Amino acid sequence: MLNSKSVPFIPYGRQCIDETDVEAVTAVLRSDFLTTGPAVAEFEGALKAHVDAPYAIVCASGTAALHLAAMVLDFEPGDIAIVPSVTFAATANAIRYVGGEVVFADVDPTTGLMRSEDFKAALARTGKHKVKAVLPVLLAGQGADIVQIAERAAEYDIKVVEDASHAIGTRYKSNGKEFSVGACAHSDLTVFSFHPVKTVAMGEGGAITTRSEAYAERLARLRAHGIEREAGRFVQRDMASAQDGTANPWYYELQELGFNYRATDIQCALGASQLRKLDGFVQRRATLVERYDRLLAEQAPTAQPNRRTPGFTPGWHLYAVRINFEALGRSRADVMRELRARGIGTQVHYIPLHLQPYYRGRYGEQSLPGAERYYAQSLTLPLFPDLTEKEQDRVVAALAEILRS
Repeated sequence: MLNSKSVPFIPYGRQCIDETDVEAVTAVLRSDFLTTGPAVAEFEGALKAHVDAPYAIVCASGTAALHLAAMVLDFEPGDIAIVPSVTFAATANAIRYVGGEVVFADVDPTTGLMRSEDFKAALARTGKHKVKAVLPVLLAGQGADIVQIAERAAEYDIKVVEDASHAIGTRYKSNGKEFSVGACAHSDLTVFSFHPVKTVAMGEGGAITTRSEAYAERLARLRAHGIEREAGRFVQRDMASAQDGTANPWYYELQELGFNYRATDIQCALGASQLRKLDGFVQRRATLVERYDRLLAEQAPTAQPNRRTPGFTPGWHLYAVRINFEALGRSRADVMRELRARGIGTQVHYIPLHLQPYYRGRYGEQSLPGAERYYAQSLTLPLFPDLTEKEQDRVVAALAEILRS
């Protein structure tokens, strides 16, 4: 067994920063604007171009993006959002922030993704309450049944918010056409995260894309306290204008209650620099995923990669495998500890939300067998662009040895 002190530690995820990123941030630090400056618009323009969406609104984090998306949907008390149980807490929490309630959908136990039939089953459990939104999660960079979910949602006048926090760079095909996740071809809003372990890193950061001008205007206002500064959208014309009818230069309006969810120019300069390398990041991650698949099949066949969903070309964020720990007579905790002792970091994505104390307390005990099975067998292995083949060999060899023992 390798001594972890003799080899560098391999985390499950890590940012990929080079000198062009450092130079971009340094340029902002030497400029006149550290926040609310030109780098914000530059990043939003680059993101719009990359995902083919007419509007992009950058904000402080992926969680802030989810919260803002929920706010523009105008939830009333008792309104429901359907959320897959296998996701990070923020997906559901954002609905609770605005007073909505959550109905958790089950997932495919081989992918962790909510399917159209899972959405349908969750709808049947909503009773007479208004279902305002469904939030498909593109776990690890994959999606499932996006078009079918959108079609079913349209039948019930339900808004679709794609949680693409894992999926910048993901593409999919439908009816002979290819779409970028974020183009909102089959959703009302798409949310991204730019946390350091994500494909594009901003330190912290998030964004929402949409095809709706009304949503975009309101999202931009809500991320800055609910304050409106555009003269054409002022409500109180008597206060806004001088006697000659021109807008008072100091004037602004607090039109609704918002938050300080702005992203800084520092974050956006880093994000724009990272976006210029996104295609290379996505390709490198895809190459590593294909190599993992091959190596595991040869050396550790009891670690099964998540099943691939048809029609999707993922911008992989995570590499998750499914291991029947019970059948192997090994606990997942022991396997993770043994890998860490060999200098290899792993993680579990995610504990199903219907099993979390807060949601158990609010909605009671629930059985979602697909989510529970996926969780019981899931383990995330290291994946990031700077991962070398030698390090990847180390990961697979260590996992194979531990599972055999």
